[in-house]
Amino acid sequence: MSKPIRADQVGSLLRPADLLASRREFEAGKISGGELRSREDAAILDVLALQESAGIAVFSDGEFRRSAWGNGVIDSLSGLVPTVKRGGGQAARRWQGAHSDVAEETVPRHYVAAGKIGLKHRFAHDEAKFLKDNAAGTFKITMPSPSMFTRLYDTEVSTSAYGSMDELLDDLVELYLGEIDGLHELGVPYLQLDSLRYIDTIDAVAKGSMKAEAARGTLRRLVDIDNRVLGRMKHPGVTRGVHICRGNHRSAWGAEGSYESVAEFLLGEVDTDRFLMEFDTERAGTFEPLRFVPGDKMVVLGLITTKSGELEDVDDVCRRIDEATKFIPLERLAISPQCGFASTELGNLLTVEEEKKKLALVVEVARKVWG
Repeated sequence: MSKPIRADQVGSLLRPADLLASRREFEAGKISGGELRSREDAAILDVLALQESAGIAVFSDGEFRRSAWGNGVIDSLSGLVPTVKRGGGQAARRWQGAHSDVAEETVPRHYVAAGKIGLKHRFAHDEAKFLKDNAAGTFKITMPSPSMFTRLYDTEVSTSAYGSMDELLDDLVELYLGEIDGLHELGVPYLQLDSLRYIDTIDAVAKGSMKAEAARGTLRRLVDIDNRVLGRMKHPGVTRGVHICRGNHRSAWGAEGSYESVAEFLLGEVDTDRFLMEFDTERAGTFEPLRFVPGDKMVVLGLITTKSGELEDVDDVCRRIDEATKFIPLERLAISPQCGFASTELGNLLTVEEEKKKLALVVEVARKVWG
């Protein structure tokens, strides 16, 4: 794309109640998969119209075909079994914030590999095809970064199929590479990886449970995994984005802390065109880490919170962008909501009308700042 996208979004949008009800009907065997797909199609057409009316520059299907942000991949894989361990064998993630109790009521399901992983169907082909046929402009396809799936390896369950986590990840990366090739064939203009594994290390440093040097070592391993996929994403006419997520579930978050301790390595080594970074509250720290962003990369400032319906003041947001320009030139910046509005299907605690106003605010600020 010749002109940079200034008014961006992360991807997920609030599901309508009738779509959630349709998914429950499908799970209960009351409607067919074809009927569910038809209802998803109708809901996506509606949410595309909402985005168009808000004026947003890049379209998403809202992740309406997924029960959670990562399930486009999880639901496509064979060889997995559910686990009662939160995080698939990792330390349990506990939600933070005023709505953490609500978030804890609906903990997403987790899976581990019990056999060799394979592909039941493509990760995002159907999503991409529908968007190509129906979006009024540039659209994006989002996927969890492959480094998110270190949690699929469980020493009690996975060792019969894989001698190590690295072996499992090698198989997974190969599946990703095939998916990326297919999305290139379809002509998808914007591909985005979402990762909250990066921010886990930042959170650990902020809480004092990990030294900065150890965090950088962990990050190197994660970044090496993701760069294998990001390298394949590089393609004429394709924008590559990486969303550095802090966790987002029912208006609660999972991690906090400044990017400073790992910014030089993380921002310098991740092979992307755009970083989508969360800066909606003080828990993200200052903009100072942006001084480490290489000159060929852009930063999408996630300044509009999706955690509540309260609408930010236009001038306040513009002032924050001006503050960021002390560390990175204005022409290498863009704006978006801080995260998705519904990383899990129940969504954050705001209304669709409030969501639309947030998207329109992103557009208003972008026009005021960049013209």
